Amino acid sequence: MTRFLGRRLIQMLITFLIFQALLYFLLELQPGDFADQFYGNPNITPAARQVLVEDYGLDRPPVERFFLYIFNFWRGNLGISWSEFPRPVGEIIAERLPRTVFLFLSATLVSFWLGFVSGKVLAWNRDTVGEYVATVLGVGLYTVFTPWFALMMILIFGATLGIFPLGKFLNVREWLALGRAYTANQVFGTIILTATLLVAAIIAIGIVTRKMAPVQRNKIRLPGYAAAVGLFLIYWLVIQGPIAGGQDPMLPYARQITWHLILPVLTVTLISYAGTMLLMRNSMLETLSEDYIETAKAKGLPETMIRDKHAARNALLPVVTSLVYGIAFAINGGIVTETIFSWAGLGLTILGAAQEQDIPLAMGTLLIIGGVALVAHLVADILYAYLDPRIRY
Repeated sequence: MTRFLGRRLIQMLITFLIFQALLYFLLELQPGDFADQFYGNPNITPAARQVLVEDYGLDRPPVERFFLYIFNFWRGNLGISWSEFPRPVGEIIAERLPRTVFLFLSATLVSFWLGFVSGKVLAWNRDTVGEYVATVLGVGLYTVFTPWFALMMILIFGATLGIFPLGKFLNVREWLALGRAYTANQVFGTIILTATLLVAAIIAIGIVTRKMAPVQRNKIRLPGYAAAVGLFLIYWLVIQGPIAGGQDPMLPYARQITWHLILPVLTVTLISYAGTMLLMRNSMLETLSEDYIETAKAKGLPETMIRDKHAARNALLPVVTSLVYGIAFAINGGIVTETIFSWAGLGLTILGAAQEQDIPLAMGTLLIIGGVALVAHLVADILYAYLDPRIRY
């Protein structure tokens, strides 16, 4: 495994450098440049425009600019945004990325869990009315036009019923009324950290107890899960709640962001859930036709053991691949979703950079997405070896 990881890391580095070069020259070859937008401005004289071109280095040869960019990138300098001058690109990405991660990671994980559970149950209970109805609904949600579906969710639950806010991730007037004790990114970061620790604890408990006897496993898992959830609630309701030891509690800020989060997460979850459920159902149906499943039935093993341990685990491989890649490419923010819900994350950042011809910002965001995608491929390979004992590296 160590040799495999070493080879893959070298391959990832080479692939990333090739991707970086292709991306740079594709953006470089597009017509016009950033200074063209000043042509129609009477306050910008040709001399002043030339100064801008020289300051941004646009008068240098493309190859020279490329190597300079590569050198600065690996030093952690992604450049200065042209559209939000003089803010560094890294600072903008660090500000927008937590909002996108919070939105799409939560939706992806929830839809994966729901799709996995319902998919295996539907495949196990195939040829029933419930399976037909769920499959038709899943196909409908999977093929629905995302912008239309998101607008309908806003129209029904936001504009008509008034249950959820119409857009953005906070109400500026209510946020200012709470005071300025925290920035939005501080709240996003704290929510992501605590939720990650909670999920990690639940997964760790499941892994540690998976080979135990059913009775002993249940005795440990249930109290362990309850303890993890209890610590999470204690942190938010006590430490960050009304009795915060004299400090400004973060709970009111987190509550407002979470309330604005429900509608976009619900929309993304329903669409993602449909794809995961259908993929898991089809993969499970193929697995159930294998000979070792019939052998397990002939041995008289319990149905839940055959379904969950023998069939679902092997059927999970393509679903895990879809999950890992889905998480990686969800980092781009889902431009359509963020635009419709006015969620100021990485998706709107990419769209704005493209519209403003802000090449450094576009390069920075796309390179982050490319790097995460390469890491996702490596994680998928490692998970394959864990889920399928037949795979060895």
